Amino acid sequence: MKGIRLLMLLAVMLLGGQSALAQNALNNNGDNIVGEYEGMQNDDRFKAKIVKLTDGTYRAQITWLERDRDAKGNKILDTKNPDKSLRSTPADRIVIFSGLKYDARKHEWNGTKIYDPQRGVRAKLVAEFADDGRLALTGSVLVISETVYWKKIK
Repeated sequence: MKGIRLLMLLAVMLLGGQSALAQNALNNNGDNIVGEYEGMQNDDRFKAKIVKLTDGTYRAQITWLERDRDAKGNKILDTKNPDKSLRSTPADRIVIFSGLKYDARKHEWNGTKIYDPQRGVRAKLVAEFADDGRLALTGSVLVISETVYWKKIK
């Protein structure tokens, strides 16, 4: 029985180490995050652009929504934003995050919050490129986390 446990522990350690070795090279340079992306959350397709700001941090903003108008033909607004001054922002211009920093030691981007306009919630953000090249954005509130994936198109 102890032999089986030892083998299982060894297998877990080897597999864990393998993921660190197979890390996507896109995570090795902070500016690799800059570009245009497409994504989907629930049934909403969108495009977003990540830019580098003059202070060295990164900002993402929605640039296109497949459905940017309501049933009456009016532009959809960011009505769930906890910041009341931003509730008149058109949904296709919402800033998703700002102030994101690259952590060269961890090979990831962090240090800010991501905004979910569908829920009106901000969550601690960690971003990194997955092995398939998509950008994985993980938002966490307390012990609850959700990851969305964006595909780089430019």
